[in-house]
Amino acid sequence: MGHRLTARTARDGLAAFAVLFLSSASTSAQDYPNRQVTLVVPYAAGGGLDVFARQLAQRLSDRLGKPFVVENRTGAGTTIGSASVARAAPDGYTLMLGTSTPFAINATLNKNLPYDPGKDFAPIVLTSNAPFMLVVNAALPVRSLDDWIAWVRAQPGKLSYGSAGPGSPHHLSMELLKSMTGTNLVHVPYRGDALALNDLVAGHIPTQFTEPTPSLPLVRAGKIRALGISSTTRLGPLPDVPTLAEAGVPGFDFVSWQMIVAPAGTPSDIVARLHRELKAIIALPEVQQEYARTGRIAVDSPPPDALLQFMRHEIVRLGKVVEAAGIARSQ
Repeated sequence: MGHRLTARTARDGLAAFAVLFLSSASTSAQDYPNRQVTLVVPYAAGGGLDVFARQLAQRLSDRLGKPFVVENRTGAGTTIGSASVARAAPDGYTLMLGTSTPFAINATLNKNLPYDPGKDFAPIVLTSNAPFMLVVNAALPVRSLDDWIAWVRAQPGKLSYGSAGPGSPHHLSMELLKSMTGTNLVHVPYRGDALALNDLVAGHIPTQFTEPTPSLPLVRAGKIRALGISSTTRLGPLPDVPTLAEAGVPGFDFVSWQMIVAPAGTPSDIVARLHRELKAIIALPEVQQEYARTGRIAVDSPPPDALLQFMRHEIVRLGKVVEAAGIARSQ
């Protein structure tokens, strides 16, 4: 009898605990957020993605009543920041805005990646696509893509180009262009687009692919010159600059997609709420106007469940681009 009572008591206790746990989880999701949320950006402050992250964070703070704070965790071609988010508590209080680099490209680029992009994240929303501009220092006598190709071919292996880091879309765009034009430049990785741009303006490096957001003011000020756009459509703010495909490299098409994720295991109702809030923010007229002004391409994000399949498909698709550029497992 005592044994049966003890077992029953244990079962009742476990049942009560389960009810309490589920009730607590539900309440937690309904009350989310009740403290500060960290939005990790695995690139240096001042670049296009960092600026975009701060715009989204401010609007999330306004809508949800708690601070969303951007934290730049740079290094190892986005690997340090990405791995820290993959290992963070799956409670909705650590998020990350990243690009196709940490979420797809790194799977093929890196020999020993300390996280699995197809398993360690809970995708929340696809925010946008971003084309890149091929630019040069304005003091150079290079005014078109044909000039650029001739100039590089005349000095094989002697010229350098900057990027936002190993495996960044800036890096991969140039490696793809090199492979499609038979040119040879030396890669100089930086810890972010803004740092590379500073050296481009100063003349320490002659060329690079760059995001529109931080570089458009420099183009308009005559400090750098835009030669071509990496997407298949021209950039709204610079309608006179041709695409690279138009300018003489048929088939060239490379854009970076941006996505916000949480650690895998984050409660689905928190993910769903963030998905709804962010889609509403992105749909705001002022945000769409900002997209048009900076050249960001708007997308209609699929739901979170479909985004996981999208990420896994992109790991395969972009892995082929990395292989074709000859930089697989180079990091």
